[in-house]
Amino acid sequence: MAGVDRDAPEPVEVLIHRAGGAVARAAVRLLGGTYGRRVAVIAGKGNNGADGRDAAARLRDRGARVVVVEATDAPERVAGYDLVIDAAYGTGFRGDYRAPDVGDAPVLAVDIPSGVNGDTGEAAPGAVRAHHTVTFAALKPGLLFGDGPGLAGTVEVADIGLAVAHASTHVLEDDDARAAMPPRRRSDHKWASGVLVVGGSPGLVGAPWLSATAALRVGAGNVRIAVPGASGWELPPSEVYSRLLPADGWADTAVEDARRCKAVVVGPGLGLEERTGAELRHLLAGVEAPVVVDADALTLLGRDAAEVLARRPGPTVLTPHDGEFERLAGSRPGVDRIASARRLANETGAVVLLKGPTTVVAHPQDHTLLAAAGSPALATAGTGDVLAGAIAAFVARGAHPFLGAAAAAHAHGAAARRRPQALVAGDLVQLIPEWLAIG
Repeated sequence: MAGVDRDAPEPVEVLIHRAGGAVARAAVRLLGGTYGRRVAVIAGKGNNGADGRDAAARLRDRGARVVVVEATDAPERVAGYDLVIDAAYGTGFRGDYRAPDVGDAPVLAVDIPSGVNGDTGEAAPGAVRAHHTVTFAALKPGLLFGDGPGLAGTVEVADIGLAVAHASTHVLEDDDARAAMPPRRRSDHKWASGVLVVGGSPGLVGAPWLSATAALRVGAGNVRIAVPGASGWELPPSEVYSRLLPADGWADTAVEDARRCKAVVVGPGLGLEERTGAELRHLLAGVEAPVVVDADALTLLGRDAAEVLARRPGPTVLTPHDGEFERLAGSRPGVDRIASARRLANETGAVVLLKGPTTVVAHPQDHTLLAAAGSPALATAGTGDVLAGAIAAFVARGAHPFLGAAAAAHAHGAAARRRPQALVAGDLVQLIPEWLAIG
């Protein structure tokens, strides 16, 4: 954003005036009117403070009683106001900031709550807790990660005429996710969007079943589960096919099955035996279709992921949570999760979907999509297996693995919000297609 500001053709005074107008309009909405209302503006010395001062002048013109408090001289308590506008520090602030006590007044933050790191969302204990944030031109990472979402309240993006079209990171919205699922053609048959799920092992057959049923419900035309070493195991009666593979030497059969499929999931419930890792490497080297590598398969790859995936004849999507990311990358994601995911994508040549409250989907060429529709309800067993199957369905239907992974993650999170209490992974199998159908 600093670079965008520098490249803007308009003088900084013009941009400040536009930003002040956006803040003032938001203040009027929060106040429900202005005449006689009491407003405190806590203003710093930089452009963030200038935005706040411009908003203060506008509100005075509309009849509000406005006091501007210098951030460096602010008392410990700024109370007795109908609204407090936080314009102390913006996205470039580093260090600690202890916000004044504002009593019961709602807080309107300018660009980002003061004390929140604009790159990472990290915040000191004294950072501002806003009810509403007006941010300019584009969302900032600090509003999507770490403490930022909990401190920003509702976030409004105000267009002040800055050119941000060259940005390499974008947040998906509902319409983006729904549009990512290509429609079926009249000539399609069930194998036109077939999915193979390679997973499961003795005692661990529920995970691939969740992935397979999710793929089928989300839009795959035909789904088969291939289970290594689970002799005598049978699927419940359903539309999902099953193939029981031997405990050893199963990769050749799985590669042959994958030839008819448009996407493959490998990993849910697969187990961590050494021989399984060898079979996994053989599978990945032989499958030309896009492969979603999930769960146990991520751990089996570990630090060898880049070497193994370099021999892949087709695209790959890696879907780690933080612990699995550490096994792949050698360390856990840093506070800058976008940078961490991009590094792993560059290293492995794969699309990396780093799970979290805001999921980061990184392309090897540094483009990034964010799925910010996550819900705490997803913190339950099996939801990752469902996500893997949903990604495969998007890809099998024709979505690019990069967009398909991000769209599936968004739909996965948005669908979970339809049942915030007592959600179990199996619920998502039905909730995701219901959510997709709304549009």
